[in-house]
Amino acid sequence: MIPAFLGLAGPTISRDEHALFRAADPAGYILFQRNCVDPDQLLALTDALRSLAGRDLPILIDQEGGRVARLRPPHWPEFPAAARFGALYDVAPLSAIEAARLNGQLTGLMLHDAGITVDCLPLLDVRDAGGHDIIGDRSFGADPMRVAALGRATLDGLREGGVIGVVKHIPGHGRARVDSHLELPVVDATLSDLARDFEPFRTLNDAPMAMTAHIVYTALDPDRCATLSPIVIGATIRRDIGFDGLLMSDDLGMKALGVAGPMGNNAVGDFGARALTCLDAGCDIALHCSGDFAEMMAIVDAVPAITADATARLNAAMLWATTPREADIAALAAQRDQLLAHG
Repeated sequence: MIPAFLGLAGPTISRDEHALFRAADPAGYILFQRNCVDPDQLLALTDALRSLAGRDLPILIDQEGGRVARLRPPHWPEFPAAARFGALYDVAPLSAIEAARLNGQLTGLMLHDAGITVDCLPLLDVRDAGGHDIIGDRSFGADPMRVAALGRATLDGLREGGVIGVVKHIPGHGRARVDSHLELPVVDATLSDLARDFEPFRTLNDAPMAMTAHIVYTALDPDRCATLSPIVIGATIRRDIGFDGLLMSDDLGMKALGVAGPMGNNAVGDFGARALTCLDAGCDIALHCSGDFAEMMAIVDAVPAITADATARLNAAMLWATTPREADIAALAAQRDQLLAHG
């Protein structure tokens, strides 16, 4: 097994992908809108991926709600953005927490029915007044305690729905002034200021999985972004924040990884080198999303077999979610919407 989560180009596994995946045995896969046509097709795809691997495995998706949702109407329902729960928290914190839990449960049940095992949710990024809108309403808000409370409720709900949650973007994306999909964010905040960003991740450091941020924090490591930094991963994420679950990179295809940082470092062009560098820095898994076959080949050729520590974390994460009992989805949705109506 190789320490990579890979994407697919389309709604079925192509012949070339089938051969590559069988030979390389990636640890898991990630799906996007291009892979999801309707419920029957999606279930057939996730069944095929599981059959190809010969085991239960992480099949990821970004189903946050709001503007980041891979499953959309008419085949799947709309889900609210995180900011809706943050707004309710202003007037009724306990109701907001319950609404977030119900929303997580509904999301989990929908994904579980589709054969998807992992949702890249919740965001624990604390919103910052000067931050780029790439986070924006995807955040629960600007108060770390609120973000942690609503993040915990979302994680609990996903678990009840039978799906594994991923906290992101550790150690915090809220202060970024640019979009890391397009540029390299450089955050010059002091260590004391960054403590505010770390707080929700520290509170939820028992989460099963986390995703790194492609951001340079000059107070932590001025040379490299968090994804590529042994200092940030070892000293900040693993030691100071105390996260010991499965740590994956954000997407290796994002342009932040190809841009030199303030000290002239960080830029890594080749996809094999990107994957190897993030693994050497301490990530358990390299995430590649585009489904570009040549890029995947470069990753497969570069990375070693998954380590024993990463395997143990992966196995523990796969046992984290519960098997959902029968649930009245309509009733759960009505409860959530009634709570949100008060926000």
